[in-house]
Amino acid sequence: MRINIDNKDVAALREEVEKVIGKINGHDKFLKLATLIEERCKEHISITTLERLWGYSTRNANNVSERILDIIAEFIDAGNWENFCRSRLEFKESELFENNDTINCEKLEKGIRIRLGWQPDRVCDIEYLGDYRFVAVRTENSSIKPGDTFRCFQIQKGRELYMDNFTRHGELESNSNTRYVVGQINGLNIVEFI
Repeated sequence: MRINIDNKDVAALREEVEKVIGKINGHDKFLKLATLIEERCKEHISITTLERLWGYSTRNANNVSERILDIIAEFIDAGNWENFCRSRLEFKESELFENNDTINCEKLEKGIRIRLGWQPDRVCDIEYLGDYRFVAVRTENSSIKPGDTFRCFQIQKGRELYMDNFTRHGELESNSNTRYVVGQINGLNIVEFI
């Protein structure tokens, strides 16, 4: 069976691997991971397959075999893919989190700017307009464009961001309840005041 790399459990598996070997952000890291997997699990996974699993493939392939996920799960001592998914179901229904990486929007002053980032290489600088409203002022590699506006009540690193009443260049979409979500799989990886 083949599984989409955007699956939330696959994203969680990647996170667990990066807890073991650090952020995987280039060819050398994929080579290191392939070597470690072969040493620990006595199984070979090609660098190309690992790149596909992390979304670095240039071949537009977006799925991976369950056998590969079994090997990766074994590498992080989760047994196999099925056990890894089952443990996530048992653990993830509730969770405590620190407020250190959370911005409560009701406490912001107008004009404050915040840089947001999410995978693979998306960046968006936003400015607070008051009344929980923001405008995008600069974007990189995102479908959000400068001038787009939205409302949100809280921004938290490591979590997805839901943008309510999303508008293009300040003009309401046909449905004023339009929502846009960023960081849906891995959450925001950049949340900083600029």
